[in-house]
Amino acid sequence: MTNSQNTVIIDLRALVHNFRQVKGLLDKRAKIMGIVKSDAYGHGLLPVSETLQGEGIDALGVSYIHEALRLRRGGIRVPIVVLCGIKGADEAREAADHDLTPVIYDLESAGILHREGERVGKRVKVHIKVDTGMGRLGVLDKDLPSFLERLCRLRTLRTEALMSHLSSADEPERDFTLHQIRRFKEAVEVGRAMGFDLPLNNLANSAGIMSYPDSHFDMVRPGIMLYGGLPSPDFSTRVELRPVMSFKGYVLQVRDVPDQTPIGYSRAYRTKGQRKIAILSAGYGDGLPRGMSNRGQVLIGEKRVNIIGNVCMNMVMCDITGDDQIGSQSEAVFLGSQGNETVTGDQMAKWARTISYEIFCSIGQRNAREYVR
Repeated sequence: MTNSQNTVIIDLRALVHNFRQVKGLLDKRAKIMGIVKSDAYGHGLLPVSETLQGEGIDALGVSYIHEALRLRRGGIRVPIVVLCGIKGADEAREAADHDLTPVIYDLESAGILHREGERVGKRVKVHIKVDTGMGRLGVLDKDLPSFLERLCRLRTLRTEALMSHLSSADEPERDFTLHQIRRFKEAVEVGRAMGFDLPLNNLANSAGIMSYPDSHFDMVRPGIMLYGGLPSPDFSTRVELRPVMSFKGYVLQVRDVPDQTPIGYSRAYRTKGQRKIAILSAGYGDGLPRGMSNRGQVLIGEKRVNIIGNVCMNMVMCDITGDDQIGSQSEAVFLGSQGNETVTGDQMAKWARTISYEIFCSIGQRNAREYVR
């Protein structure tokens, strides 16, 4: 490898494969909202959204208005749901002008959107967030009837859906998730009994899609599974997902060091016998978790090698004793495949005691990206 730059490679073919895996799990009537918030989990907001739009996705989900506006300016025409809602009249105006669908969870933002609908002379689409057990954004289900009663007076709002979020669908214990599904079903029944059509109710995240068919309702919201990751490192599924992101760097230097040589900050590792070490071109400043210190592995020379010492800001050290083919500029794969070996985001997450979502966001947003289409 002669490139003196770390590179993230995004395989959009794998994204298409994973999207089709989602479709294969659903009833033909169920629609799909692809979650592309946080720069599509570090994979690139516009390239990912263009690919999903080309595959016929029904909607896209972002966190904030600025992400939705980037998509509209980039030519994305499918419905866009703004999951964290709007802040003030300016964002309500952008939502109305660009045909966005904010999520609402309080009457104040509902009123602001209603006034903007009156201004432009059209109905503004919204989803209502119901808290069925996540303990985050949302209207408590016990308060939903009164909330909907007051919403009926805001004639310019078009309520397309109730939505909620599963907090624990990736865990082996199933009772709480089944409880959330029941509560959401009851909430939908309440809404429809009050005269709301609600054609796009959505609850299922990736874990729900793969493990709880009863959570699919009218629309599902795949996120991590689109990118080839699992909802948690130990999550079990028969769905064949392909990694979309890989991350490659290179060897800065190879050194022979004697017995009992301290390696890196805080002398967190000492060699046992004479060792050959490689210093690589990425660290926590490039998205590698510091939690991989003395725990993780990297691919060099088509073999797994152990990270030794603490991960530095822009470097990491590995033990390559016994391999005389590795030298300066040799390719190092931190995430992805080399030869017959692969390091996945879920493996990295397990070493670092985190989740692949954080791995992808951290690596993807800190490095140059190349796309395979």
